[in-house]
Amino acid sequence: MPVALILSSYVAASRVGGMAQALALAALGIEPVVVPTVLFGRHPGRGAPGGAATPIEIFDGMLAGVEAGGVFTHADAVITGYFDTAAQVRSATRAIDAIRSTRPAARIIVDPVMGDAGRLYVSPEVADAVAADLVPRADLIAPNAWELERLSGLAITDARTAILAARSLGKPALVSSVPHGEAIGVVYADADVAWLASHPRTTKAPNGTGDLLTALFAAALTRAPACEEALVRAVGGVCEAVLAAEASGRDELPIVTLGARLSQSSPSVRFERLD
Repeated sequence: MPVALILSSYVAASRVGGMAQALALAALGIEPVVVPTVLFGRHPGRGAPGGAATPIEIFDGMLAGVEAGGVFTHADAVITGYFDTAAQVRSATRAIDAIRSTRPAARIIVDPVMGDAGRLYVSPEVADAVAADLVPRADLIAPNAWELERLSGLAITDARTAILAARSLGKPALVSSVPHGEAIGVVYADADVAWLASHPRTTKAPNGTGDLLTALFAAALTRAPACEEALVRAVGGVCEAVLAAEASGRDELPIVTLGARLSQSSPSVRFERLD
């Protein structure tokens, strides 16, 4: 069974961050190993979350235990997400370097969680550390459009500008929240190809769609499909999860309920090659 190491938030009652990713990966037959950067009760956007950030001593200690348990030598993927401190980012880079030395085939997927809609969700120190230390180590980056703007220094107004910004970083990129006329899109771009998956905007999507997208794309890649197939499956799964949440009247992604359906395409998604 493939193994994915997740370095991100753990939010007990909300389907966001590393918690959401672990549930999705497990549903698709991938063993998740989560080292949490924060331990919260609920999403901070809903009020006081409860819990606290993971102290660096505990974060380092958990990584040491995970390494001692053999995960570094057989991890198929490492997914990084939300970090609370720059020290955690530096610890994550050391872990990635150690994994690279023993498991070169491991795919490093960096979701550079910084913010959205023009504002940072993390401290400037964390944002700078993610850009300087994690992005250069990534095999794939998975920013939203605003985060890609911050990383590249280029404005993103549509899929074409998202492709230019992604290629300026020299990394394959999975870019969410890309404007596409009346729709919203996800762009995959590398040095050779670029694809767009777009779907109608929803009035209000649950939190955690970006986290779920990254996990589903990572899951598809562990089975070595072409990038375009991974994009179809990942965006399709997210779209179906959002529609299911809307139909049920809930404000959480129904990851467990959907199960293996998370890896299927969706009739709501339009898919096209751009380059």
